[in-house]
Amino acid sequence: LTLAVVLPERNLTYPWAWPRVGPAVRLAAAAVNARPDLLPGFALRWVFGNSEDRHGVCSEMAAPLVAVDLQLAHHPAAFLGPGCVYTAAPVARFTSHWRLPLVTAGAEAHGFDDKREEFGLTTRTGPSHRKLGELGVQLHRRFNWTRRALLVYWDEKMDDRPYFFAAEGLYIQLPTLHNLTVVDIVSRGGGDFSFIIQEIKQKGR
Repeated sequence: LTLAVVLPERNLTYPWAWPRVGPAVRLAAAAVNARPDLLPGFALRWVFGNSEDRHGVCSEMAAPLVAVDLQLAHHPAAFLGPGCVYTAAPVARFTSHWRLPLVTAGAEAHGFDDKREEFGLTTRTGPSHRKLGELGVQLHRRFNWTRRALLVYWDEKMDDRPYFFAAEGLYIQLPTLHNLTVVDIVSRGGGDFSFIIQEIKQKGR
């Protein structure tokens, strides 16, 4: 059995980068192969594909191409990764079409919660932003915040946009509290904090 691993090869800013995850994959494969009762008649091996572009950033172009190459060359039984939202989404669509499971520690975005079609075979082992949104709902109930929620977040529309997707979980879940108005303010650099403060003053009450 072959496990296809699609992760960033060198960029350690990602918690799921290969230098961090690789040792665990090697240990897991060795442990499985040391137990003939786990997969009788099979040996587990892994093949690796890099999801980074030439700048070392998660690439929504590189990752699906690597996944297709691994599928055609090795016919894996499952995929591990990618972790970044924009790389995991297209790869997960391919693996769903191939009827193969995909396991990832990332892909935190709210959209991956939809298991009806394209992400039906995607399993996330890490936290999701939906859970962050549910926490926000519980906090609003606990403290009886019932009228307005203001989300302020930084978004440069680069790389994996972690703040955008974190705010998305809150933005989608908070309206489940009826009669609650949710407003978002996006900061895109420049350090214009006076504008943000004025927006909070006008819209946050």
